[in-house]
Order: sequence, then C-alpha cells, then structure tokens
Amino acid sequence: MMGNAAAEAPLLDVEGLTVSYSLPSRHLLGLSRSFNAVNQVSLSIARGESVGLVGETGCGKSSLSRAICGLTPISAGRVRFNGSDLTSVGKVERTRVRRDLQMIFQDPGGSLNPRLRVGKLIAEPLEIHDIGNRKSRRRRVLDILEAVGLAAGDAERYPHEFSGGQRQRIAIARAVVIKPALILADEPVSALDVSLQAQILNLISALRLKLGLALLFVSHDLNVVRHLCDRVSVMYLGNIVESGPTRAVLDSPRHPYTRELVASSPVPDPDRPIRLLAPSDDPPNPASPPPGCRYHPRCPHASTLCESEVPKPEDLGSHHVAACHHARRLGRTEGMGT
Repeated sequence: MMGNAAAEAPLLDVEGLTVSYSLPSRHLLGLSRSFNAVNQVSLSIARGESVGLVGETGCGKSSLSRAICGLTPISAGRVRFNGSDLTSVGKVERTRVRRDLQMIFQDPGGSLNPRLRVGKLIAEPLEIHDIGNRKSRRRRVLDILEAVGLAAGDAERYPHEFSGGQRQRIAIARAVVIKPALILADEPVSALDVSLQAQILNLISALRLKLGLALLFVSHDLNVVRHLCDRVSVMYLGNIVESGPTRAVLDSPRHPYTRELVASSPVPDPDRPIRLLAPSDDPPNPASPPPGCRYHPRCPHASTLCESEVPKPEDLGSHHVAACHHARRLGRTEGMGT
C-alpha cells in the first residue's frame, strides 16, 4: 500500500504551518502579545495511509489538526489537500474540498447537535454536499448505522439517549457517511471508559481499511498509535521533533524526548518494568520558549550547541527523521526498544 502511495503526490501536504494565539496584555499601553502553538510544522499523508501525531498535553497537536481542517486560523505556511491549496481557496472551493476532509472530535457530546435526531445528524453532510436524493440518503444512513454497530431504529433517537461510546459511534458515522479521503481524529477515545476504547479503535481501523480512508490520528497513547498507524510524528512545544515509520520511531527513538515518551509508556509485559526518564526541569512556557533546541532545558544529552542553535531535521535513513544535534550518536547507543 505504502509503496504505491509513495509514487503519487501526497493527499495532504503541510508545509511550514504556524498557528499563533494572542495573549492577554499586562501592559498599560495594551500592547498585544502572541505565541506560536504550532511552529513551522511540515508533514504529509499519502492516500490510504494512517499517520499518528503524539506528544504531551499542550504540545500543539489539536491546534495543528484543527488548522488543517480549517477550524483554526493559520498564521503562516501552506496546507495542500487533494491538489488544492486550502490557505488560498475561496469559500465555494473550500466547501467542495471539505467533502473529502472530515474530523472526529474528542468529545462526541459537544460535536452533535442535541436538537436533531441521529438520522438527521448523519444525513446532514449528504444534504450539505448535495449527495443523492432523500431515499438514497435514508438508505445510506441506515447502512452506516449498521456499519458502526448501531440499529436502524437508533436513527429516530436523540444524542442524549445514548452512552458516550454510542455517541462516538454516531460521530464516526457522521464523519464517514460521505466517504471522505481523509479523517482527522483528535484523541477520539480519551473521553471514553477504558472498556470502550478498544471497541472504538477497532471500529476506526476496520472502517479505514474498508473505505480506503487516510487517517491523521492525534493521541498521547503510544500503544494505540503503534497498533493503528503506518507512520508517526512526535510533537514537542509546537515543533515536530521526530517522524518516520511507526516501528522505527517507537522501537529505536533518536530524539531524547521520544525516548522519554517511549520509556514512560506502559507495556503489557509483567517482566518489563516501566522506566521513567525524569526530565531535568519542568516544561518551558510555550509563550517564551528557550533558545536553540526547545527541549534542551529538560534533555540529559544537551550540549552548548543545543543551547544556542536550533537543530535541523536530519534524515537517518528509511524516512526516519529527527531534529536533534545528537540523533546519530544516540542511535549508536542502546535503543529504548532493544
């Protein structure tokens, strides 16, 4: 799958994307301040490919996914999707493009209109994009309800009549009913009970394969990403610090931050204890990031070079890229997955 996709232009191509937020002013003159929640990020997704985006809370994962989907303003950079530049297209063209670009949110309750019945909620994207007639839309709604594990009679009920897991199934049905090319899933199981998470993840995986969807999966759970994603990008303080094939990145991490994430991730092996790599300092203020490598105040491998010079992404082979001055040296030491 990935070999054929690599020969084509990426379905999604993000280049130098920056998202800035304004901060309340503490000055008498009311001077505005801002900070970059996403800082010159580049990534791509091929057709049918599943890419994970991981990092601790506040690193910019959700801001990046929402900016790609057009829900958060872009301060700089470019987003090309399916041949269209989303940063410059007009309203009509953007509506057309959005048919192939859908999002699943963390909180299904907040993304479903409580005043609409489930059948109407799921049919709404079909109506917006003028797909089919009333009869074919009804048939499509019933088919997708069955595909996500709900009954035909559920189309007549309201969202509040369902459990959290069932509401997320409804949100997934709404996202895939128009058969988009790409789904952006922003931590779609983090608000659910642990017993339901595996069911929803298996559903997303099955629908992705059945419908040939590409997926950007935002998560802080490395075990889920390992199971679900072909490639993974690791984000820290607004920057992508490491990316590549999922197995290569998680089994042989080259950036110290990725090594910390992998070491602190629980594994289903009673004979392998969890190793915590304690950072040397608290996370920096994202509104005032440190100079040089943004991770250097917490990094056990930091040098004077790290304190003054921003590391450039370096290709370590097999499309494994890390933005670390010492990535090659760390690769010669014992990997976290060995």
